[in-house]
Amino acid sequence: MTNDRTTHLHLVNGDAVQAPAQAVPFRTSWTADELMAMTFPEPRWAVPGIIAKGLSLLAGPPKVGKSWLSLGLGVAVASGAKALEAIEVEPGPVLYLALEDTARRLQNRMGKILGGQPAPKDLTLATTCPTLPQGGEEAIGRWLDRHGNARLVVIDVFAKIRGNTPPGLSAYDADYAAMSRAKRLADTYGVAVVLVHHVRKMASEDFLSEVSGTNGLAGAADATLVLKRARGTADGVLHVTGRDVEEAEHAMAFQPAAGLWHLLDGPPEDHTLSDTRATIIRHVRQHPGSTPKAIAEGTGLSYENVRKTCQRMNADGQLCVNATGHYRLPGTPPGDVPGVPPVPAHTTTSTNAHTHEGQPALLPVPAVHADEETHQ
Repeated sequence: MTNDRTTHLHLVNGDAVQAPAQAVPFRTSWTADELMAMTFPEPRWAVPGIIAKGLSLLAGPPKVGKSWLSLGLGVAVASGAKALEAIEVEPGPVLYLALEDTARRLQNRMGKILGGQPAPKDLTLATTCPTLPQGGEEAIGRWLDRHGNARLVVIDVFAKIRGNTPPGLSAYDADYAAMSRAKRLADTYGVAVVLVHHVRKMASEDFLSEVSGTNGLAGAADATLVLKRARGTADGVLHVTGRDVEEAEHAMAFQPAAGLWHLLDGPPEDHTLSDTRATIIRHVRQHPGSTPKAIAEGTGLSYENVRKTCQRMNADGQLCVNATGHYRLPGTPPGDVPGVPPVPAHTTTSTNAHTHEGQPALLPVPAVHADEETHQ
């Protein structure tokens, strides 16, 4: 079953609206048995596993690298190169609206990303566009009409194109209405549209709650992507969730010299624990032979975090551990790791404790089990 276009855009009293492109109406209802007997194609992807056909919201803090990420994806799709240096894509025309950039800045960014490779002719760049309510929707529609096999439209940033809020609407309804214009383009033309947006300053355990604005933004989008990166680090995490996209977290790394994000192997926690691992290494360097409990007490990290991280670091060759659960740095002789101190041969625990012969008596000393400390 193909996704034929059944509508086009035209102006009515200055507003872009949908009108039937053919006499046959688009079917929107079925009986249950009819629906279950239908065969649908797999979702059409601009970037498989990351950006599917439909409306996606890409959010992140200012200066985190959203524009580098979105422009890099646009270049990859337009040229047929690997997106994020790891994902095969189907090439096709791309429209990139860099609404916060000048032509000079955009050229500099493109030069970094291309790295000497030819610029793709299927990538159209623009630094201005009317707001969606004031002709932007029609303008983008005209470009899509001229590029019937378009794969991706990127709007950077959404705030520059959403237009004024209609009077009388709640904040949620205003956000939803603004998103609906962009979604209408995506659905009408069967193309992936990405809106670059910001997150609020207050962090949240739910990354969707960090998107700036009301829930109407994420609610209207087919998928939401949130890019996070700690200041001063190269690694980041791209959180993805949506209707046709499985919820996932992708470990990412940024290459400033090339202006490129690339996908890392393995789960994010394998790449975003650099601060924790560095803290553990510093402690073990100063206190060789430490147990996870001693490391946790000496660094302020949680015991469970230290225990699991030490195990991973041992597997990665960053730490060595002996049979009793004491950790040392690689290259440190095992003999330098202190063991359990021996019990002195003559220990008087009470000045009044004597045998019948008048010699000091040794009180029983409880046995120390090697795994007791590591399992506390």
